Amino acid sequence: MAGSWDGSYDPGSQSDDSHHFERLHIEPLYDAFVCPLTKQVMRDPVTLENGQTFEREAIEKWFKECRESGRRLVCPLTQKELKSADLNPSIALRNTIEEFTQRICQKNRSNKHVVRNADLIPMIVDMLKSSSRKVRCKALETLLAVVEEDEDNKAILAEGDTVRTIVKFLSHEQSKEREEAVSLLYELSKSEALCEKIGSINGAILILVGMTSSKSENISTVEKADKTLENLEKCENNVRQMAENGRLQPLLTQILEGPPETKHSMAAYLGDLVLNNDVKVHVAKTVGESLINIMKSGNMQSREAALKALNQISSFDASSKVLIEAGILPPLVRDLFTVGANQLPMRLKEVSATILSNVVNSGYDVDSIPIGLDHQTLVSEDNVHNLLHLISNTGPPIECKLLQVLVGLTNSPTTVLNVVAAIKSSGATISLVQFIEVPQKDLRMASIKLLQNLSPHMGQELAEALRGTVGQLSSLIRVISENTGISEEQAAAAGLLAELPERDVGLTRQMLDEGAFQLIISRVVKIKQGDIRGTRFVTPFLEGLVRVLSRVTFVLSDEPDAVALCREYGLAALFVDLLQTNGIDNVQMAVHKLVALLDHTNAKVVEAALAALSTLLDDGVDIEQGVSVLCEAEGIKPILDVLLEKQTENLRRRAVWVVERLLRNDDIAYEVSGDQNVSTALVDAFHHADYRTRQIAERALKHVDKIPNFSGIFPNMG
Repeated sequence: MAGSWDGSYDPGSQSDDSHHFERLHIEPLYDAFVCPLTKQVMRDPVTLENGQTFEREAIEKWFKECRESGRRLVCPLTQKELKSADLNPSIALRNTIEEFTQRICQKNRSNKHVVRNADLIPMIVDMLKSSSRKVRCKALETLLAVVEEDEDNKAILAEGDTVRTIVKFLSHEQSKEREEAVSLLYELSKSEALCEKIGSINGAILILVGMTSSKSENISTVEKADKTLENLEKCENNVRQMAENGRLQPLLTQILEGPPETKHSMAAYLGDLVLNNDVKVHVAKTVGESLINIMKSGNMQSREAALKALNQISSFDASSKVLIEAGILPPLVRDLFTVGANQLPMRLKEVSATILSNVVNSGYDVDSIPIGLDHQTLVSEDNVHNLLHLISNTGPPIECKLLQVLVGLTNSPTTVLNVVAAIKSSGATISLVQFIEVPQKDLRMASIKLLQNLSPHMGQELAEALRGTVGQLSSLIRVISENTGISEEQAAAAGLLAELPERDVGLTRQMLDEGAFQLIISRVVKIKQGDIRGTRFVTPFLEGLVRVLSRVTFVLSDEPDAVALCREYGLAALFVDLLQTNGIDNVQMAVHKLVALLDHTNAKVVEAALAALSTLLDDGVDIEQGVSVLCEAEGIKPILDVLLEKQTENLRRRAVWVVERLLRNDDIAYEVSGDQNVSTALVDAFHHADYRTRQIAERALKHVDKIPNFSGIFPNMG
């Protein structure tokens, strides 16, 4: 008979034969599998003394209700009284159900049609919830046979929550279940209609990406996971998720080969991603040139997308250098300086200025890059004049970035003299000094760092600009005396004052009049006593302060106030003490001091500090109390920063451990869940760290809902 159990198939007779087969074979068998009480296929069938069969749990519940209500013990089907409540396991029937399920799922089209029409797919799906691992594995294997190359059965299987249930098996420790689940997902992913559904399940793509980079999975499982992800790439949203979870290549391929709209949307998404530094280099090498071309020739929306992506990529020195070699500098400068019909709006000029700041501060010799037809470079006088003009005629955000460009150019001994000459010829010194007074901290710091770089080459001009009644010198002293730890801005301010001509009596006199030296002495003493938290800037800050104090020695013969200052504050003894002191970085093992050490340039020091702090969160202590102590010491962000910076593998291992402990606190987990940088660092550890650290990173990701917590989904697994 065509369409029968032998596997033959006749399209013309399929409908009649299938109906006939179902009527004769499937329906009566299927009815025998169903419990009269639950109306569900039985998993543990038992038989009463009268020969009626029920699901064990259901009939036991029936007997219990009879006893509790005082009723006679009767069969729920016949309502006839029973002499005994004995239940005999129907092992033969249970085996028949399993055998039948396997037989009907052989790889032939007519049988799959029978499975579909007999509504057996939901029954097989139901077996995924079995407490028996063997049954669950068999159900996954059976479902794979049912849906293989059958779009209709795939559609039925995908109804409801079944795909999510299959995804849950990916997190199982038992490799057999995980392997079967990956094989089934791979088959489902061949259907374009199901790709979006699979990708929409929280954690699915993250776990699959993790499996492809796992060294503990067998090769077949890794390959299936990889092929599943390749199929899921048909959906743009899945491509975005893959990129977010560390699988960037599909997104980069879309930027290189996709249609214009896709290119631009993917470029925009790339700009929103948080990338590790080594990934930025790879991205720059792969799509840097394509993004630069979009930036040069696309419409305004496309240019914006490209600029966002380039801004992200250029934030690491090595990737910035790749972009310079790909030709980013000329169009970037042109975009900044162009006025007229095709000029960028100011918000995009700010992005351009940020990228230019990034590439200039990368350490690349930008003076070797010609800009324009006349072979000028970025430090040619006209271009520096253009930068200075823009600084004078834009808002604080762009001014800040352009000042940072000049900081980068003056960091290099090969270009600083060109910038100095252009500033002098344009008469911009006073304008630059005036930025010391602005309220915006970033802008003020950029100006102070620039002036510090300029001070060895035009110290007298800067001293003259700072003197007088305008207030810039007072503002500089105010920055130094801020009692907020030691910042990069304060170190730069001290360095700037230290570079000004020591024998400029007028400047020293004004500093005496404004009480500057008393404030500086106070800061030096506090650092020496350990009252100010140490940071990476403590040494340059202290060195700058001592050099500023030494100005006093040049005016002792002419300034009685200077002599009085030396006597009152014992400057001679202080200088001797400072010379003898060699333990500025040695701090007591207290929480505040340890937190400060997390910012140290020596990775070994950071490791020791983090190890000491981690004792507050050990298993044997009150973790909540430890978290509270760290919060009071403002230690949470510095710890997260250690995780983000990933200086060494030991540091990452220790940081992941501490961060997972911190995230057990709901308030911290809620705050951190919105920080994409932390999520990216944890995902990176989940994919690439050692086995133990990957487990801890997985727990941390569950705390911030990046991986769903599947515990408790499958009760009593055997």
